[in-house]
Amino acid sequence: MSCVFCAIVAGDSPAVRIYEDDEFVALLDIRPFTRGHTLVVPKRHTVDLTDTPPATLARMTEIGQRIALAARTSGLHADGNNLAINDGRAAFQSVFHIHLHVVPRRDGDKLSFAKGLLLRRDPDREETGRILREALARPDAADKD
Repeated sequence: MSCVFCAIVAGDSPAVRIYEDDEFVALLDIRPFTRGHTLVVPKRHTVDLTDTPPATLARMTEIGQRIALAARTSGLHADGNNLAINDGRAAFQSVFHIHLHVVPRRDGDKLSFAKGLLLRRDPDREETGRILREALARPDAADKD
């Protein structure tokens, strides 16, 4: 069985990447709930919480936090974010390669969020990617250490 995230990591499938290091890639969700919906994906394939090392989960969350902060301080104007890991089919996991969802939210966006659950599209993913990459490159988006 092929894994779309492994194909993206290998460079065999396209993605709008907003962050990458030796162990992780963060990319815009191809079917976003909201503009800026990002997936943080470990490059090493594990399926779910049962086989993913705690250190991988911790680093995935650290990267997710940086992206969430970037969504707040950038032209996306997020007021908050949902961070989620769908663990297994029963929890709506559809790609069986562990990943963290970072979903930017705005105050009062319940109706547009519900619409996003149905439509799941971003009319300008490249621009959204540019906005987040620039925000992540700013010093105020640096790791919190």
